[in-house]
Amino acid sequence: MLRHLLPAAIRRPFARYSHAVEVPAGARLLLVSGQLGISAQDDIPESAEAQADLCFAAIAACLAQARMGAADIVRLNAYVTERAHMEGYMAARDRFIADPPPASTLMIVSGFTRPEFKVEIEALAARRD
Repeated sequence: MLRHLLPAAIRRPFARYSHAVEVPAGARLLLVSGQLGISAQDDIPESAEAQADLCFAAIAACLAQARMGAADIVRLNAYVTERAHMEGYMAARDRFIADPPPASTLMIVSGFTRPEFKVEIEALAARRD
């Protein structure tokens, strides 16, 4: 069982995430590469929120193939190209993640491999079978 930590000695999280998640011994780990907001048909939506939805759909597909789900995510690392894209990313994230939420980092970066990409998300999941 994953243990989500919110130490009383530090400030509560700014958004929906845990400060730390403890993974028990013997758990399987799944490391999901950074996923971009592009469909299987190579469509790239304009909005950061729609791109984030595609990123999370790709992460869900990886989780499913490993017999895991959103509740098994222990950490998300997300990158957006502008502060204005944070709201759309967070809306998509909050629809996708389970309770209690995983540990999470969100950074603003200068760009990705192609200029039309606005969001990239990677995940770490753990499950004890």
